Amino acid sequence: MTVADSSRISSPTRLEGKYSGMVVCWILGLGSLVAWNSMLTIGDYYYAIFPESKYHPSRVLTLVYQPFALATMAILAYNEARIDTRKRNLAGFTLFFLTTFALLVLDLTTSGKGGLGNYIGLCAIVAAFGVADAFVEGGMVGDLSFMCPEFIQSYLAGLAASGALTSALRLVTKAAFEKASNGLRKGVMLFLAISTFFEFLCILLYAFIFPKLPIVKYYRTKAAAEGSKTVAADLAAAGIQTEATKRADNSAKQLERLSNKQLFFQNIDYLLDLFLIYVLTLSIFPGFLYENTGTHKLGSWYALVLIAVYNMFDLIARYIPLIERIKLKSRKGLMIATLSRFLFIPCFYFTAKYGDQGWMIMLVSVLGLTNGYLTVCVLTVAPQGYKGPEQNALGNLLVLCLLAGILCGVALDWLWIIGNGTF
Repeated sequence: MTVADSSRISSPTRLEGKYSGMVVCWILGLGSLVAWNSMLTIGDYYYAIFPESKYHPSRVLTLVYQPFALATMAILAYNEARIDTRKRNLAGFTLFFLTTFALLVLDLTTSGKGGLGNYIGLCAIVAAFGVADAFVEGGMVGDLSFMCPEFIQSYLAGLAASGALTSALRLVTKAAFEKASNGLRKGVMLFLAISTFFEFLCILLYAFIFPKLPIVKYYRTKAAAEGSKTVAADLAAAGIQTEATKRADNSAKQLERLSNKQLFFQNIDYLLDLFLIYVLTLSIFPGFLYENTGTHKLGSWYALVLIAVYNMFDLIARYIPLIERIKLKSRKGLMIATLSRFLFIPCFYFTAKYGDQGWMIMLVSVLGLTNGYLTVCVLTVAPQGYKGPEQNALGNLLVLCLLAGILCGVALDWLWIIGNGTF
């Protein structure tokens, strides 16, 4: 095992493994949401076996998912400095793999039948998704916050890619099995099997490939030198033991860092940005798109196309900040852009009531663009200027506010059907 003196850490002349790391981060981002996006994308299947009039699958399942994600994330963010990041992320990816596989098992054992009992089982699996999300998303964003910005951008692009990929796969499987006997269910089974494979791949990549990349070793060694205790297992997996992790008598000065409370108040505008971005997005996506857009020429394909358009433009938008000239870095600018998105609410209301499907598709694409662009801008700008342990803690706080925004958005999403008198 290599012992690295934390007092002699310097920036590497070549960032070996940077592009490999970006690819791995993209795949890990994909795996962080592919399970949940699978649930959203096969909404047409769950609406077929659990009727909208009684179960409201897209809205109920999202409402089940988010409290578990938020509560778990709050606990993990509070204890972030004492939790080993490697164990946390591996536990999350493993839980994602097991629960995605459980969806397949549930459908096979129940023969694709509906009913309250099966619906409760589905909700239990979704709750486990929420716990896994908190483990992985907060852990990964915190871990990548003290590395190069390209890593966290790639991870966030992978999150969006999970939605785009699942939408594309769902359209392909729907088309392939549409005329087959019991084709809807067969397409869903193939779809879930592919999602399960991606989760297993993430376990392997995070456990054996990512920690051994030279650039990752450098940033984690640097974080350990700045007082981070969360990277010890990752460094050990890479064959490195720093003085910061080897000696228990490190000076108090070395371990000094801002508290979570101080980080919260110093970055309250960034935290509020993320909260409001996802309050607005989840108050429309996906429940409104499944239940409040009416019937159009695309028929049963309409909701799937809207979901796919949103996911595609959300993915595209997460690469836009790579162009520095058009990356929004101003704190005031980010807040103004975030607040201006609330104009989407009357736009979606009147488009659903009076517009045709072309206008709705255009509106959904802009929703996806603004969501992806602003998310990357906030999460890459906010951690700058802090030490490694502080960046890790701030990353967890940012994800906590993101999940809080999602939960509030999901709750507000019910107002669309309550206001229409259909609830």
